[in-house]
Amino acid sequence: MRTQVGIIGAGPAGLMLAHLLHRAGIDTVVLERRSREHVRQRVRAGVLEHSTVKLLRAVGLGGRLDREGMPHHGLSLRFDRADHRIALTDLTGRAITVYGQQEVVKDLIDARETAGAPIMFDVDEVSVHDPAGDRPRITFTDADGTARALVCDVVAGCDGFHGVSRTAFPPDALRTYRREYPFAWLGILARTPPSHHELIYAYSDRGFALHSMRSPEITRLYLQVPADERITDWPDDRIWDELAVRLAVDGFDLRSGPVLEKGLTSVRSVVTEPMRYGRLLLAGDAAHIVPPTGAKGMNLAIADALDLSRALVPFLSGRSTELLDGYSDRRLHRVWRAEHFSWWMTSMLHRSPDGDPFEHRLQLAQLRYTVSSLAAATSLAENYVGLPYDLSMPGSAYP
Repeated sequence: MRTQVGIIGAGPAGLMLAHLLHRAGIDTVVLERRSREHVRQRVRAGVLEHSTVKLLRAVGLGGRLDREGMPHHGLSLRFDRADHRIALTDLTGRAITVYGQQEVVKDLIDARETAGAPIMFDVDEVSVHDPAGDRPRITFTDADGTARALVCDVVAGCDGFHGVSRTAFPPDALRTYRREYPFAWLGILARTPPSHHELIYAYSDRGFALHSMRSPEITRLYLQVPADERITDWPDDRIWDELAVRLAVDGFDLRSGPVLEKGLTSVRSVVTEPMRYGRLLLAGDAAHIVPPTGAKGMNLAIADALDLSRALVPFLSGRSTELLDGYSDRRLHRVWRAEHFSWWMTSMLHRSPDGDPFEHRLQLAQLRYTVSSLAAATSLAENYVGLPYDLSMPGSAYP
């Protein structure tokens, strides 16, 4: 098999990169180890930054987003048993949109399949060879168990934190920065209307809680739990009782309902430098992980794909290597900004496992300052809705 860009991973980064390159007339093949059904259904993040929404519209993916997405113009920081609204749009002129990652993925899969471009699901034994050469290869077995080799001009590793792309870097060519947090998120998806019209980030003596939503009928909620917690220790009634305590303010009624999905998510920060080795480029979770508190993961992945597509168009046409040569530095500049914001939100809103009273007072001081200072509230708002980036697309390659 032969293609210009071999893309490993059918998540937001890989599928958006494939979509943008297809619009530019560049041949791509997407490889994904999971089944088509699994990829379309797996529940992940749900907050789109302002620029992400603009990009999706600009590249023909705004139809269902505009019909079903839920624009939000503020969020609540809940502490001291009171709501403190951060007016995102009033402070920044921009908004967020709640639209689940799986919905973005569905739209991208549908667009690619409509265009007749290949996504190879259920592949196994994926490996990248000769990434420093002019013709890197990806070997794999397809859904029928047939061994195959895909020869590429460039390989894009968009296969997530546990993918194989990073392992193709020589050990001395890669540096990884990481921080593991001493807690996890217990998340549920429930069939019940949201209890509040905006997202609630709650800080309480018992730990962090988040109230979010996926639609007018489906609510997404999270609890901070110990890092070694077991899902079996949390029956549905216990989850609802704990959410009610952590989210409690006067006049607030938490709506409960049937739990459709339940899971534990570890909380970590990871950055891999550089994001390029030869003709192997990393994007999305393959290169960086952020704590979910800042709602940055999917947005970073889509921004990576945009930047990488811009760089590959002149590179593959033989016009220039400049944008590709600068890809890693450009993206890491933005990645570390997002890492800092996500770390800051996480540190401010989560109780330490040892219940340190000094840290508790510091967190309350930061929360009170954030909601009482126009400058501090604006800083939170502009980072949450997403710092602006250039959405222009080169030439007629991006109609």
